[in-house]
Amino acid sequence: MNDTEKTLPTVSQNRLLTAVDFLRLSEVPPEVEWFANLTNRCTRRAYENAIRDFMAFTGIQKPDEFRTVTRAHVIAWRDDLTQRGLNGTTTRHRLSALSSLFDYLCEKNAVIHNPVKGVKRPKHDSLEGRTPALGDHQARKLLEAPDGDSLRTLRDKAILATLLYHALRREELCKLKVKDFKHERRGVPHLKIAGKGGKTRYVPLHPAAGGLIHDYLERAGHCSDDTGALFRPVSHNTKSNGGKGITPDGVYKLVRAYSGKLGFEIGAHSLRATAATNALDHQADIAKVQEWLGHANIATTRIYDHRKTRPEDSPTFKVSY
Repeated sequence: MNDTEKTLPTVSQNRLLTAVDFLRLSEVPPEVEWFANLTNRCTRRAYENAIRDFMAFTGIQKPDEFRTVTRAHVIAWRDDLTQRGLNGTTTRHRLSALSSLFDYLCEKNAVIHNPVKGVKRPKHDSLEGRTPALGDHQARKLLEAPDGDSLRTLRDKAILATLLYHALRREELCKLKVKDFKHERRGVPHLKIAGKGGKTRYVPLHPAAGGLIHDYLERAGHCSDDTGALFRPVSHNTKSNGGKGITPDGVYKLVRAYSGKLGFEIGAHSLRATAATNALDHQADIAKVQEWLGHANIATTRIYDHRKTRPEDSPTFKVSY
């Protein structure tokens, strides 16, 4: 045995990858690697739509054909997106997806530069978000919308309260485990939230939401199933479902159904916008709100800050003769 062989660790004969699988994986193009590394479901779907659109526009058929893309191709695609009537936000997101791919290819030395860099992107359509936020009276009506004391009603009340009092994304709500509801920090109950990008944050549990979650768990009977989902489909809310949670689509439909009956049909993200706007309107520190929402950039949080645009705060009403 030579010196090199002596330094190698002993390997079991029962290898998990066959020789064929090992060779196949070593030949995976970096373009495919990049997509496989997208773990967030929503990001993966959005980026896939963007890359497919670019491939259809340019006629790209194989992964390695991305390495011949130039800035001129990207500019032509951007102009085509605009001509198709896509708004500025959608166009920027699609360019960001393509830029992410080329950043990865640069890192892997598959290309020498990112052709998306330097391509002018559409300006922001507005400093305000497009997601509508509810007024206080509408939020109160929505919290009271589930009527009765059935298991479904108790669950829906708890879900709406959790969204409206903690500004969670629907995916974050669906990821909540029973044990995530049982955290305490300095004697105060907290929710442990698995946010975007694998980031975890702890948010104090609002007493109103906490009481509703307790009522739901008591009726549902899975309070001791710590590793199971906190919110589950009512049709199989027992241990037989393996502790699986309600889906993001289920949360979306739930919010649409209750809000629709009240005459203002909205999506689940509007409840996040409502909570953020309400907190800022009641003088919450914007840096704290940024942390609360799990935003990487405070500019995103400012979208929900309408204090500078409220008519009652205009200098017009400060003038006195």
